[in-house]
Amino acid sequence: MHPHLETVYRELSVKYQYQTEYLQTVLEFFESINELLDSHKEIVESNIIRRIVEPDRIISFKVIWEDDLGVNQVNVGYRVQFNQALGPYKGGLRFNPKVNESIFKFLAFEQTFKNSLTGIPMGGAKGGSDFDPKGKSDQELLRFCRAFMIELYKYLGPDMDVPAGDIGVSAKAIGYMYGMYKRMTTRHNGSFTGKGLSYGGSLIRPEATGYGLIYMAEAALDKFYSKSISGLKIVVSGSGNVGTHACVKAYQLGAIIVGVSSLDGTLSDPNGLDVPYLESLRPKGLSIKAYLDTYPNTTYNPSPKALWKIPCDIALPCATENEIDLEDVKALVKNGLIALLEGANMPTSIDATKYLIDRKILFVPGKAANAGGVSVSGLEMQQNALHTVWDSHSVDQKLKIIMHNIFNQIYDKAVLYHNPYDLVKGANITSFLRVYQAMIEQGL
Repeated sequence: MHPHLETVYRELSVKYQYQTEYLQTVLEFFESINELLDSHKEIVESNIIRRIVEPDRIISFKVIWEDDLGVNQVNVGYRVQFNQALGPYKGGLRFNPKVNESIFKFLAFEQTFKNSLTGIPMGGAKGGSDFDPKGKSDQELLRFCRAFMIELYKYLGPDMDVPAGDIGVSAKAIGYMYGMYKRMTTRHNGSFTGKGLSYGGSLIRPEATGYGLIYMAEAALDKFYSKSISGLKIVVSGSGNVGTHACVKAYQLGAIIVGVSSLDGTLSDPNGLDVPYLESLRPKGLSIKAYLDTYPNTTYNPSPKALWKIPCDIALPCATENEIDLEDVKALVKNGLIALLEGANMPTSIDATKYLIDRKILFVPGKAANAGGVSVSGLEMQQNALHTVWDSHSVDQKLKIIMHNIFNQIYDKAVLYHNPYDLVKGANITSFLRVYQAMIEQGL
């Protein structure tokens, strides 16, 4: 690693020694842009690296809300506004009891560069709370969302910071938060994305990350193997928006979904799962295990990790960070893997990523592969600004164009740096240069 990057990373490791997720994503980023510093000495001279790895601000606050028994509960809320060089802060809100400052810093850091790749003028942010929405009544969710927004609203706005949903934040929660935002500001504007269609949301937004992941796969398969996705065997982790809609779009394009997983375990069928039926379980609140009621002969394993031992052509980790490690990718490669695309944020460990790249297995990192969601969020912001609504075909086509453009840009950059398989480097250098240039020109 370049000596300047080593120095900065060492400083961060001492300063934030307990923030493992944040340090992991910074290390991966530094290793990817290492060569760039040899040919661009002005990056070192400007000391931009130290400025770019620190968030603009971290907002944390307590959230006091009343449960159905009349007892006051206390949670912690966060918003990490990382970088606004390219536009207003943009990134999701996550409600999960396991979140902390390190996770939000890692997510906001990644979001900054993911948003850069889209070409839409958006900065990077992330936030949420350690509130657990599971088991909460509708009224408890409403009271929490109102209390959360009383603290956060002052930092939001269409030209300042535009959140969206993330893990644990449903469309209902977005509606409750947006309603409270309007009550506090007396303004109806594009201060949230992922809104309901009846009050400014965009068609295709719920499907966007999953659909975009498959559009990225299409572009990558065509470039590397001159193949279409039709007929290829795919495994997908995660039963949320991303995993579900990735399965649906891949199935529509002729792929065979041979395995899916969630916290409840893994389903597999070498002849292909019934994707429309799987999709029908989610709105009913049923786990993937309910699939066995209709298809009892389907192979079931209580471990989500069993997914990575299923023979397949393509693996799509769409659940959470660090869900797939070195031993998992070794098993996948042994069983015929030709491509892995990250539907979640940093689901693949660093050593697993290096293993894939070294063996010339097509690997597309999350900041590129899962950029579909924020891309359509950007399109939703455009529609809100124009006070108009685009039909689903128009949004879907714009999404496909954006994802194909992202792939072409990161592929070209990877080729320029002598390894077309190192799309991590291609994505990081492409996105970094945009943010870097904007910061220099604005004196940030």
